[in-house]
Amino acid sequence: MRDGNDPVQGHAIEASGPAVHGGNLHEAATRYGIPYARWLDLSTGINPHGYPVPPVPADAWRRLPDDGDDFAACAARYYGAPDAAHVLAVAGSQAAIRALPALLPRAQVGVAPLTYSEYAPAFERAGHDVVPLDICCAALPDTLTHAVIVNPNNPTARHLNAERLLQWHAQLSARGGTLLVDEAFADTMPSASLAADTHRDGLIVLRSPGKFFGLAGVRAGFVLGAPALLDALRQTLGAWTVSGPARHAVKAAFADETWQQHMRARLDVESERLTRLLHTQGLATRGTPLFAWTDDARAPALHEALARRGVWTRLFASSRSVRFGLPGNDAEWARFEQSLVEAIRES
Repeated sequence: MRDGNDPVQGHAIEASGPAVHGGNLHEAATRYGIPYARWLDLSTGINPHGYPVPPVPADAWRRLPDDGDDFAACAARYYGAPDAAHVLAVAGSQAAIRALPALLPRAQVGVAPLTYSEYAPAFERAGHDVVPLDICCAALPDTLTHAVIVNPNNPTARHLNAERLLQWHAQLSARGGTLLVDEAFADTMPSASLAADTHRDGLIVLRSPGKFFGLAGVRAGFVLGAPALLDALRQTLGAWTVSGPARHAVKAAFADETWQQHMRARLDVESERLTRLLHTQGLATRGTPLFAWTDDARAPALHEALARRGVWTRLFASSRSVRFGLPGNDAEWARFEQSLVEAIRES
C-alpha cells in the first residue's frame, strides 16, 4: 500500500451539480442490461457485515421520537464527545452537510479537490467561495476562513493526525472561522477522532453509523460541536429528525462493544485481503479497513470491464481513479477475483 502521504495533484473541484454516489445499482442495471439482482456491489464503503439489529419494539413504530431519551448521550459516550449537549442527531450527516454552510459566515472555504462530493456544492449554494485545499500543507492559506476535511478522506484514504487538525483549527478560529471534520470512516480508528475536542468553538465533527456498522439505511448521523451552533442547526432542521426504529438500531449498535471489537479485527483482515488481491494484479492502492482506492491510469477501463461482468465499483471520472469496497462472503470474493483478473487483461 502507499503510505497515504502523497497528495492527489492536478484536479480542480468539479462544477456544482447533482453529486454522484456509489450504490446506484438501478442505474448500472439499466446502463449495462444486467438484472439488478445479479450485481456484486463494491461501489460503497459500507461494511458488508452489518450490525444485527435486535427486534424493534412496537412503541418505536407508534410513538413520535422523543429527544428526552438518551440517544444523544449514548452517541456522546460512543464517540467520546464531552457530553450530550455537544451532540445533535440528524437524518444522516447528509442533512447537516446541506444545512451547516448557511449557518457559517460567508467566506472563503477550502475543500480538497478529490473528496466527498457533497461539500463543495453545499457551500457554493450558501454563497461561500469554495477553493481547492492542499491537505498536505503545513499551514492553511491566510485567505481561508473555513476548511472541510474528510478524515480519513473518501476516496483517497488520506489521513491527517489530530495534532495537525487542531493546529488548523487554531488558525481558523483566530480568524473567526470554522474547521469541519467529517469522520464517517473513523470508527475503525477511534483514537484519531477529534470528538473529544468539540467543546472548542469553531470545530465541528460529523459522524455516521452508516459505514462501520453497515446501517446506512437507517439515515442517522451526528453533529458534534458547540451547543450554540447545534441549537441553531436544530432550529433549521426541525423536530423528529431521526425515527424511532433508527434510534433503536443505533443505540443497540453503540452499546455492543463486543461486536465492535470483533468487527474491527475482521475488517483489518479483510482489507488486507483486498489490498493483496489488487496488488497481485499490479494496482497500487491506498485504503481504509472499509475500502481501497487506486489512481492507476487503467482505472476507467477497469471500472468499465468490471461493470460488463456485473461488478459495480465507484469511478471518479475527474481523477481517473476507482474505489473498491469489500465483498461480503467467500462466493463474492471468488467472483470478484475472477472478474478482476479478466478485467485487468482487457484494460
